[in-house]
Amino acid sequence: MFAVLALHWQVNVIKPAGFFGGMLAGPVRESGVVARAAAFHTDAERAGAPVFYTRFTVPDGEGQLVRNTAFMTAVAQAQESFRPDAPGAQLIGEMPGERVFDNQKLSGLAGNDLFETLTKHGVDTVFVTGVATNLTVEQTARHGTDLGLRVHPVSDCVTAATPEIHQASLANLELATAGCVTAEEALALIGGRER
Repeated sequence: MFAVLALHWQVNVIKPAGFFGGMLAGPVRESGVVARAAAFHTDAERAGAPVFYTRFTVPDGEGQLVRNTAFMTAVAQAQESFRPDAPGAQLIGEMPGERVFDNQKLSGLAGNDLFETLTKHGVDTVFVTGVATNLTVEQTARHGTDLGLRVHPVSDCVTAATPEIHQASLANLELATAGCVTAEEALALIGGRER
């Protein structure tokens, strides 16, 4: 069974006012990825593939946040911006997710029960969308592959801070996953139940 993992489509990552806005909002806007991913999510749901969203949040007490990288240390220092009810932690309006999983890890499959939920529903193949390609998308795709899922990053529904970083990450993912696909190719697979 197929599903979509929609990673970090939240204000802190996508919008200029968000914590990572200075780094990612411009490239996200220029790439047009939000509209493409929103359309893909809608079409995938209609074709029978549920969409599972992840949000990076930091609850009171920090949850499972570990300050073991510069990235996580920066987030910890600004954790009020990542509280589950903070404006920056919310999904953007273009992504009205119903199945939302919070965590304090870079991989969307770590520190929550998303993988167990996928397993319970018989999901063995996932299509990954999100920002940034070289961060949560790559980390989640590799993690999912290690967990035994068949993972396909959706190449036109992800982006990064620069086109060069984005392309390098997709090249890595082409080797480390079941292969990158476009949204059109993913929908053909979902509709045809081919693998």
